[in-house]
Amino acid sequence: MSAPRQLDQSETKTRLAPPALADAWVTAPHPVVVADRAGRVAAANEAGRLLLPAALGGTALREAVPEWLADAHARLAAADTPPVGADSPPTGADIPPAEAQAQARREPDVVRGEIGESSFEARPARLDDGHWAWWLAEDTYRCRAEDDLRAERRRTALLADASQQLLASLNVERCMEVTAAMAAGHLCDAAIVIAPGRGNVYPVTHTGPAGEATHATLEVDLTEVPGLGEAMQGFPPVPSRWIDPATLPDWAVPAHFTGPVCSVVITPLPGHGVPAGALILLRSTERSAFSEAEEVFARIFAARAGAAVSAAQLYAEQSAISRTLMRDLLPPELRPVHGVEFAGGYVAAGAGEHVGGDFYDVHAGRTPEDETLAVLGDVCGKGLEAAALTGKIRNTVQALRPMGHDHQQLLTLLNESLLQAGHTRFATLALASVTRRGSTVDLRLTSAGHPPPLIARADGTVDEAETRGTLIGALPQVTSSTAHVRLKPGEVCLMFSDGIVEAKGGPLGTEMFGEERLSWALSECFGMVAEAVVERVQMLATQWVGRGPHDDMAVVAIAAPRHQHLSAVDGHTRGRYTG
Repeated sequence: MSAPRQLDQSETKTRLAPPALADAWVTAPHPVVVADRAGRVAAANEAGRLLLPAALGGTALREAVPEWLADAHARLAAADTPPVGADSPPTGADIPPAEAQAQARREPDVVRGEIGESSFEARPARLDDGHWAWWLAEDTYRCRAEDDLRAERRRTALLADASQQLLASLNVERCMEVTAAMAAGHLCDAAIVIAPGRGNVYPVTHTGPAGEATHATLEVDLTEVPGLGEAMQGFPPVPSRWIDPATLPDWAVPAHFTGPVCSVVITPLPGHGVPAGALILLRSTERSAFSEAEEVFARIFAARAGAAVSAAQLYAEQSAISRTLMRDLLPPELRPVHGVEFAGGYVAAGAGEHVGGDFYDVHAGRTPEDETLAVLGDVCGKGLEAAALTGKIRNTVQALRPMGHDHQQLLTLLNESLLQAGHTRFATLALASVTRRGSTVDLRLTSAGHPPPLIARADGTVDEAETRGTLIGALPQVTSSTAHVRLKPGEVCLMFSDGIVEAKGGPLGTEMFGEERLSWALSECFGMVAEAVVERVQMLATQWVGRGPHDDMAVVAIAAPRHQHLSAVDGHTRGRYTG
């Protein structure tokens, strides 16, 4: 066997050179355009000529391809141009590995742009002759998918942000303002929120892209805007293409809106069972008209906003009802009656509650000779359920006021009324019929399951009224005993609920305030005005409790006039006492 033939240096160089890329780009299914360093088209494959018909040999690259591709080639050619006087750049196997790696690092990344209505990415490849082949691959669908994904993320973030901001307030105007501001900032150029109104008068909020809000109550004809009347009733919106922006009335276009309106979306604000209003979105001619997808998203946004606005409207309605009811349930402000001082104080059990199970009333006699009936009661339990029964008892006692001369009869009739109503709660009462006798005051005191009233005497002692009785609303029959007490000038009678004596506090927070401490507090109240007595007792009890829990606490003080009473000059307002 003959020895293998030795290859000369030139043949070795030819055999080891990488194969030419000509066949690869010519037959490639993707469009390929080859350009030299001078920025001229050298060649293009068949797919390239179909995509870019002007890509003919010798044509300036900028005349044959889009600007973004020509710019990318210019940057690449500038980086690849050798210094003046240097030989042509090596090709193929003549390029040392280290230099080849450096050259590869200098080659640009993928560039992207549009050709017609399609999106392409272009990748450069350096050929052996120093030219560059640009390989084009269409990525329209991928770009659209990425754009859709980014848009969906933005919309999801917007909905999350809208929910957070809208649920942060239960004020109707604030919710309308946030709705309009977020819509104007992300969906349109200006937004209008219309809330349900009365007759033809509606609350309207305008907001522009800068976030400025304008609240107004306008007389609106819903028929002037196509689809607005249906939206206010909660019906699905009409497509925006059916609404002619030129027909919008002046009130529907905010004063700060610049340019003519090119597109309008009107969508309902769904509420909790009833519509919460309607949302109008406006776009100017500087932006494109609303697409179908944008209209769908506007409805999703409106659903979030409508729920918040509806919740705020429901809260406002319930608050108004609560305020109306509380005006009748809250204990009244007491005033002197026929020279006898009356003062009351009430502290509800809960920090956020205004009414509860304790109550008091003073029903004044018509003349100084008539008895004035003071009532202090405590309904079992606390909160709104106890307050409801409190209101019934107060109204019933007021109706039974003519029976005030006979405490036992009044309590019997009240007991029958509660039993017939089927209430499961009971109550305790303390009654005081008050008559002024010159400088003294006569009291008839009756307890129905309630702590007996205390009397602060002139000598500093405190007496407990000798009265007992059964509670109201639990037993078929009630029994009671009435104590007759006379107050001398400056002496005080204190009626109180068990929330005072049973208030737990002290150093360990477990000791009751108790009647002993209450008597001690009252022993220093001789000669004090009734308001001061109430304030002293309440202050000591609340200080004893501290921040701990407690029951409802109610106090009524009845004070006899101190010696001589000097009437005010008008004969009605309180005067001065002299001792």
